Amino acid sequence: MAFPAQNYINRELSWLEFNQRVLDLAGADSVPLLERAKFLAITASNLDEYFMVRVGGLRLQLVEGQTSNDPAGMSVAEQLDAVLKRSRQMQEDQYQLLLGELQPQWSDAGIQRIDAGQASGRHRTALETLFDHEVLAVLSPQVVDGPADFPLLPGLTLHVVVRLAAREPDQPWELAVIPLGRRLARFIPLPSERGFAYSLLEDLVLHGVEAFFPGRQVLERAVFRLTRNADIELREDSASDLMLGMEEVLASRQAANCVRLEISQGASDELRQWLLTAVQLGVDGLVEIAGPLDLGYLFQLASLEGFDALRDPPWPPRATPAIDPAEPMVVNIAQGDLLLVHPYERFDPVIRLIEEAARDPDVLAIKQILYRTSRQSPIVAALAQAAKQGKYVTAVVELKARFDEARNIEWARELEHAGVQVIYGVKGLKTHAKVCIVVRREPHGIVRYCHFGTGNYNEVTARLYSDVSLLTCNEEFGADATNFFHAITGASQPQRFHQIAAAPITLRKRLLDLIDNETQRRKQGQRSLIMAKINSLVDPEIIAALYRASQAGVQIKLNVRGICCLRPGVPEISENISVVSIVDRFLEHARILYFHHGGDEQVFISSADWMPRNLDRRIELLVPVKNPGCRQRLMEVLESYLKDNTNSWQLQSSGKYVRRKPEQGQKLIRAQERLYRAASEAVRKAEHTSRTTFVPHQPQQESP
Repeated sequence: MAFPAQNYINRELSWLEFNQRVLDLAGADSVPLLERAKFLAITASNLDEYFMVRVGGLRLQLVEGQTSNDPAGMSVAEQLDAVLKRSRQMQEDQYQLLLGELQPQWSDAGIQRIDAGQASGRHRTALETLFDHEVLAVLSPQVVDGPADFPLLPGLTLHVVVRLAAREPDQPWELAVIPLGRRLARFIPLPSERGFAYSLLEDLVLHGVEAFFPGRQVLERAVFRLTRNADIELREDSASDLMLGMEEVLASRQAANCVRLEISQGASDELRQWLLTAVQLGVDGLVEIAGPLDLGYLFQLASLEGFDALRDPPWPPRATPAIDPAEPMVVNIAQGDLLLVHPYERFDPVIRLIEEAARDPDVLAIKQILYRTSRQSPIVAALAQAAKQGKYVTAVVELKARFDEARNIEWARELEHAGVQVIYGVKGLKTHAKVCIVVRREPHGIVRYCHFGTGNYNEVTARLYSDVSLLTCNEEFGADATNFFHAITGASQPQRFHQIAAAPITLRKRLLDLIDNETQRRKQGQRSLIMAKINSLVDPEIIAALYRASQAGVQIKLNVRGICCLRPGVPEISENISVVSIVDRFLEHARILYFHHGGDEQVFISSADWMPRNLDRRIELLVPVKNPGCRQRLMEVLESYLKDNTNSWQLQSSGKYVRRKPEQGQKLIRAQERLYRAASEAVRKAEHTSRTTFVPHQPQQESP
């Protein structure tokens, strides 16, 4: 049964509404001042990536003449017009918040931005010294004869454009560009007796720009920034060498078409039109900015030392009581499945499993997928060490992980040099699954210790993203994981899995079967319930299955962080579906699924969102959680999110989100805080138990 277009929400506009929820936190008085700086910076960074990928893709589709509509019935031109209008309003709101509210409040709190043109005393002396000794020495202007000679400038970097009086009477004016580059720090701390003072590099250059053009008259100066299309994919059918092909993709992005020109407010019409012509953009690609371009500097502001009262109290990750730090990880896992909820619990056990495996003489092999890692990854170092010690190490390094391609190419080469068998993903698909296998010889035979996760093998983001890890040595899981790796590395047909489901082979069908099972049970009068926590819900087939389940009377409770194309609360279609979104101090990233299944409750973790790309064009995993204790804990996590009435937004049938508030007499429930307190309480109870357990000293047995 097909559902009309009006029952779907456009994915591009839905993503912008997610960014609006982050912006709402930046504007919330209940959030500490420097945390608000962080959230504002995140909205700007998100919007940059959105323009690079999504707007870039829409512009390409328009140029290529694509005529098909999206599931919500919008043409490409309609989508592009709508997102440009909505994003322009969002940027206006960002700067109204920054200049009208946050910057004055930061100043009152002792954090002051100094305008280079109005600096005095010690501030002026420091800025003049920096300008004379560093800025003039490092930066160089480039005179441009005309739009056709405009230099190839990198995207998302700041540039100062200067309009100069002509040297010849018959010339109107000349134009010069000063790239600010990335070598000079943009964020300039200044001497201050109290609090903290800073200035920005572009303001300093604007103020002293005449020094770059001695004897010339400066008519106009402005700051601008280009955003280039990053929606460039590798044509794998024509790439004989994947690594070389990916390096060519990275180079292509540097010269890709511009999709946005941002320029400081007040630039003349003739300067703006000149730049638009030079970068081959229409006026719809121009964005005038009322304050500093690129709000990324606010990340540095948010991390200032000495202002702890202006940020959230720390929530350091807690130890997992079920893991004995005195015992090897394989011993801990052998005692029963372990579930870790990050970042409330440390990611260290996952790292420790791999580091110990690298040194363990009984470990024969390590197999792992690496999609995104940190800059100085201990996991990559452990894999290299294991290979050097003669272990059989296989690493699937996904070179096509967007914006991490360069780092993954570097890691792949380093691992190859260490003797690791490196596989560059799978042709035509992205390998997005999160799994590691440690194969160990033990007295009773070979044992496979597995880690399945919802997040990347990145110890840095594991402190910032909300994810789940499952550690197990269950034989069926080990066999499934091994068959899964053989299919990836050996280009073979996957064998039938005992427990897991994998995209693009069986995962979609498994999800549809699980949803349909609840539908059929409800039609038979049985109790039914679906709960899911995912990042995005876009796939039309999954949405249609949920609509059919709702029509049958199945209660469906969804926690969708970002994009949601399902329209809840529509009479006779989705009136039994509710959708909430949690935006808080940690980025929600875990995928957790629950199906009542006639009382035989089924709980899963997954690397996949419910999107066509994840279900059809990526290698993903859906992993059942069998251990009763682990399963119960995941259900409690799901319910905590669904009950949140503090940092939760409810999706309306109109497509708008409304922030949830506690009803009269109802307690405040903040899911992330509740999960952190639960992790802390578990540690406290474990410590109390260890203190109240008396362990006697036993006499030493004499040798016979």
